[in-house]
Amino acid sequence: MNKSTLFLKIFLIVFTFTACGQNSKKTQKSKTTVSSKQSNTAFKTGAEQTALYLPMLKGKRVGMVVNPTSVIGKTTTVDSLLKLGVKIVKIFGPEHGFRGNASAGVHVDNEVDAKTGIKVVSLYGKQSTPSKENLADIDVMIFDIQDVGVRFYTYINTLQRVMEACAANGKEVMIFDRPNPNGFVIDGPILDPKFKSGIGMQPIPVAHGLTVGEYAQMLNGEGWLKDGLKCKITIVKNANYNHDMPYELPVNPSPNLNTPQSILLYPSTCLFEGVYVNHGRGTQFPFTVLGAPYYKGIYSFSFTPTGIKGMAETPIFKDEVCYGIDLRNYDTSIFRKTRQINIQWLIELYQKSPKKEDFFNTKLSKEMGTIEKLIGVADFRQQVIDGKSEAEIRASWEPGLSKYKEMRKKYLLYP
Repeated sequence: MNKSTLFLKIFLIVFTFTACGQNSKKTQKSKTTVSSKQSNTAFKTGAEQTALYLPMLKGKRVGMVVNPTSVIGKTTTVDSLLKLGVKIVKIFGPEHGFRGNASAGVHVDNEVDAKTGIKVVSLYGKQSTPSKENLADIDVMIFDIQDVGVRFYTYINTLQRVMEACAANGKEVMIFDRPNPNGFVIDGPILDPKFKSGIGMQPIPVAHGLTVGEYAQMLNGEGWLKDGLKCKITIVKNANYNHDMPYELPVNPSPNLNTPQSILLYPSTCLFEGVYVNHGRGTQFPFTVLGAPYYKGIYSFSFTPTGIKGMAETPIFKDEVCYGIDLRNYDTSIFRKTRQINIQWLIELYQKSPKKEDFFNTKLSKEMGTIEKLIGVADFRQQVIDGKSEAEIRASWEPGLSKYKEMRKKYLLYP
């Protein structure tokens, strides 16, 4: 083999590795995708593939956006990387806190982690975005949080704010990708910008069908970051993963998503946070039961919400017997067949409610937000009140949903 042929082969190998996963000219300068070339079929999360990213962290000051789902095996990613010699100088905690002991919606204070002695900056308290001062002593920010593939699950909003802050301050973001347990569902109306809030920031459907790494690419590629910023990101891909792959999370993603059943029901049952119905908060089985005291005599199943520290201290209908629907044994494989969220439960409970005038009353429900903020559009409430069928409601989600599905293809890292 002559020298020119050898040089050409080396060039092609290097180019193939560095261009891996580039889907759009818009993201080509701001993204690197790191994946293993292992021949076996063993699944691994991005975090577990330490050999791929440790060389890139050598000698760098590292910040980490993490929570209890950030694990390598049974050990936290923070502890694992500290043992491997990574210099972690700061931890950033999202909703529920770094250690996951705060209830949904409860502000979390800054602290020093008792176990590691590392400063923890809360991104769910006095600030939601890392400041310039927070980032001054950081070279690279690692984002390693398990998502569940739903627009109103707040960790993707944390990702956006972190990317914006890092882009504005010239810092790189490294994302340890993890599977989306609801990755096979792409459904719901596209968020109308007028309902943009802390539980929905971008024009995506209720169930978006992306991993965190793929969503980061979409934020960059669609120009959704503040002021048109582009964040330099490195994505450490899952090995041997696809969106249809069943995946049971090794750690509960948040205190109220505490079973595999609740995670698969969440895209559908979290909509009840915008109506006058308890959806299991204040029980040990949130998001899997639905009911209210006023359904007595209509449904035979009942449950009684109570105050549970770290989950729901003041749930709606606290200490009152609620009657309604038990979904704990619902066949969630139906979602894999239909690839749709279920809105029929909400339609049914409205139709059977003797208090229809209160059903969409957010002041009474005192939950996350109005049904408009959760579903993302203005007409859903009136459609339910008017008795529209599920098929008619779904038809109103087009053509936006189909356009999103086509746009999504540009950012996929997995089949």
